[in-house]
This record gives sequence, structure tokens and C-alpha cells, in this order.
Amino acid sequence: MEVIEKTDGMQQKAEELRLAGKVLGFVPTMGFFHEGHLELMRVARKHCDVVIISIFVNPMQFGPKEDLTAYPRDLEGDLAKARQVGVDIAFVPTVDQIYTKDFESRVSVEKVTKHLCGLSRPTHFDGVTTIVAKLFNITKPHLAVFGQKDYQQLTVISRMVKDLNMDLQILGVPTYREPDGLAMSSRNSYLNAEERKSALCLKKSLDLAREMVRKGETQSAAIKKAIEDLVRSHPYTQIDYVNLCDPFTLDDVDTLTGETLLALAVRVGKTRLIDNCVLGKAEKR
Repeated sequence: MEVIEKTDGMQQKAEELRLAGKVLGFVPTMGFFHEGHLELMRVARKHCDVVIISIFVNPMQFGPKEDLTAYPRDLEGDLAKARQVGVDIAFVPTVDQIYTKDFESRVSVEKVTKHLCGLSRPTHFDGVTTIVAKLFNITKPHLAVFGQKDYQQLTVISRMVKDLNMDLQILGVPTYREPDGLAMSSRNSYLNAEERKSALCLKKSLDLAREMVRKGETQSAAIKKAIEDLVRSHPYTQIDYVNLCDPFTLDDVDTLTGETLLALAVRVGKTRLIDNCVLGKAEKR
């Protein structure tokens, strides 16, 4: 596996590979890999000739009250795991390689960022879209792979790619879970043993909603209340949001008439966790 630190070196390598007729797959990450990350790389491996990952903790997507320095990091461990799943190139730039001293541009997606996580993290998605756009320009992929656990992020990136006529395909991969159902996340490492038990309320909420819909419930308010009651019955929890919304626009829906996204964000102790599922026909996919 080749490790590249310089943006111009990565661009040159990507261009050489494209000219050689190779199909490039890309998985952008902030590192501290778990099986969910590795699954994205495996999926890219199945679809592409060359798999490129990036490891970059992006300061632009952290809010003023979010501790960038506390984000978990393990570069050597990450590189070892990437080698094991067959990654070809790891792009590991420093902050000054990505954001030069005179950097002043932003990429913004308007409507779909105004919902869900965008309400409590108003600057977050500008940071995400800006860094992802830059990484696409640097790594020049034909295919980029993202996890569906970060459903809003996947929606925002897909909208950016469509709106800006970016010449690549976005592929979403189903959420990778622990054996007990907790969605894999780097943030899970922040949870102590008791908080870890309470964190299962997110997956239990998805299961409860599926069962309610199966039995004929169509009112968002009823599903939302049942989930809120379930979450609050677990210690150390504080609800950020429980939303039922259109899976494409992320607009709230009052009555379930078709496929509906259930998205939730819950703080367990000091750790903010997210999870989601699409209720209706899409959940069988």
C-alpha cells in the first residue's frame, strides 16, 4: 500500500492511474477505523481496480463547542488495517496541505442541511461538503463509498455531486453494526460500560418503529412519542432529535404514505450518537 501525504502527489498519482484506464474507488475517512470503515473499503474493492482512502480529521466540520483535539486517532493502526483489506493508496495529508494560509472558499448545500443534525450543528455540513469536494478533486475517483449510518451526510454529498455535475458515482453502504445492534462508530469508544448499555436504545427505537408500522401505525406523532418514551427510559440519555421525514428532501412528514426515513440523535452521557432506518418498502432492501 502506498502512503501519500502531499496533495499534488496524490493528484498526479490519480491522474496517472486514470490515464492507464484504471477505475478508482475512494473512501474518505477521519480515521480510527472500525469494521464499518473496513466494510466500505471492501465494497470499494469489489467495484474498482484501485482503492484509495483518505485519513484526515477535518477541523472545518467541528463546531466551536466540539473538541477537535479529543477526536480519537490511531494512524499506524489505521494503515495496518487498510493494508489488510487490500487498500492500494492511503492519502494522509496534514492540515496545511488541505487548508493553505490563504484558503477562503466554501462549498454549501442549502436545503437538506437545514434538517436533522444541521439544526444543532449549523456549520457542520459546510465543513463536510468543502472537504469532500476538495478530496474528490485531489483523488479523482470514479466511485466514492459512504456509510448509510450518516444518512444526512450521504444525502448532502449526493446532492452536491448532482448539483455540481461532478463526474463520479456515490454508493451508500448499509450500516455496519455490533453483534448487539449498536451502529459502529468511532464515538462508541467514548462510552463507559453503563452508557454502552443505554446506547442500545437507538437500535431498540428503530425496531420499535418497524413493529409499529408493521401493525399499521401511520402517524409520525405516535411513532415519535413511543420512541421518545423508550429512549428516556434509559439512563444517561438526552434526545437531540427524533424525526420522521422524506428520505430524499429530509422534510418532516406527518403521515407515513410511503418510504419514510426515521432518524435519531441521542446523547448518551457526553457522547452524541446517531442512527436511522427507512420505514416502508426500502427497509427490505
